Amino acid sequence: MKKKGFYLALIATLLASIVVGVGAYTRLVHAGLGCPDWPGCYGFLTVPDTQQEIAHAESLFPEAPVEVDKGWAEMIHRYVAGTLMLLVLMIVIQAFRNRREPGQPFKLPILILALITLQAAFGMWTVTLKLWPQVVTAHLLGGFATFSLLFLLTLRLSGAHREKVPEKPFLFLRWLAVFSLVLVVGQVSLGGWTSSNYAALACPDLPMCQGQWLPPMNFAEGFDVGQDIGPNYLGGQLHAEARTAIHFAHRAGAILIVIFLTLQMLIALKVSFRVGGSIGSTVRKLMLLVMVMLTVQVGLGLSNIIWSLPLSIAVAHNLGGALLLLSLVAYNYFLFGGALKKSGLNNSLQDLQEIEG
Repeated sequence: MKKKGFYLALIATLLASIVVGVGAYTRLVHAGLGCPDWPGCYGFLTVPDTQQEIAHAESLFPEAPVEVDKGWAEMIHRYVAGTLMLLVLMIVIQAFRNRREPGQPFKLPILILALITLQAAFGMWTVTLKLWPQVVTAHLLGGFATFSLLFLLTLRLSGAHREKVPEKPFLFLRWLAVFSLVLVVGQVSLGGWTSSNYAALACPDLPMCQGQWLPPMNFAEGFDVGQDIGPNYLGGQLHAEARTAIHFAHRAGAILIVIFLTLQMLIALKVSFRVGGSIGSTVRKLMLLVMVMLTVQVGLGLSNIIWSLPLSIAVAHNLGGALLLLSLVAYNYFLFGGALKKSGLNNSLQDLQEIEG
C-alpha cells in the first residue's frame, strides 16, 4: 500500500511540473486574463468558440473581447491544476489509510493539500484582481512550493536515505545548504516579481544595462508592494526606471547565488573527500547536480536577454528555476534526512574516526 502512495506522489510531482510549465506559458503569452471570470470562461466550462457562444460571452463581458487562443491557454492551466488537486486528495486519503505504517508521512500530504487549495484561491484572485503583481508572484511561489513539497514527499515515500548523516563534519554543510535554499527561494521571488511587472526586458543588453553599469533606477516604485488594487495590470503599470530596478535586482541576485553556490561546492568537495565512503560520494553527486542546474539556469537567463525573451526559452527558464530548487531540496534532504545504507554509514564513520585520529 505504501508503494502505491509512492507512485501517486511521483505522478503528482510530474504533473506539478506540467502545471508550472503551463502556468509560465500562460503568463508569458499574456493569457492570464484570457478568461475574465473564474472558474469558468465567459460563463462556459470550456472556451466559447462558435459565433453564437462568442456573441453571448461578449455580451456578458463587453470589456473583455474573446481571444480563443488565450482562453484555451488559461483553461488548460486550470484543467491540469484541477487534476493535480484531485490527485493530491487521493494521496491524502492513501496517507490516512496507511498512517499507522512506519515511515508513512501524514502531515506533509495534508500541508500539500492545504497549499494547493490556497493556490486555487490565488488563481481566482489573479483573474478577479486583474493580474495584481503581488497575487501573480504569490501564485508562482505557491506553484513552486507545491512542486517542491510533492518532490519531498516522493523522496520520503521512496524509502531512500533512512539512516542519518553524522552531524560532524556535515553540520556546516547543512547550514550552507539551508541558506542556499533560502537564497534560491528569494531569487525565484525576484523572478516572479520581474515577470509579473513585465520587467524581463528592462535591461536588453549584456553585461551592462541600457549601455550603463548603473542606469537610472527607481527601487522605491519598483518594490512598492502597496500598489493599488483595481487597474488592469496586463502589460504592467510601472515606469521604465522602476522596471529597470527590478531587473537589475534580479541580475544581482543571480550573481550572488552563483558566487555562494560555487563557494559551497568547494567546501562540499573538501569535506566529502575527507569523509569518503558512500556519504561523501553522494554529497559530491548532489552538489554536482545543483551546479549543473545552476549552470543551465544562468545560461537560460542570459539567452532570454540575448534573444529578447523567446517564448520557449522563457518557459524553460521558469522550469529551470523549479528544477534548481528541487535539486537543493534533494541536497538538504540528504544532509538532514539520511544517508544511504547502514553499512555505508558505518564505513564513513570509520573513515572519519581515522581522519580525526
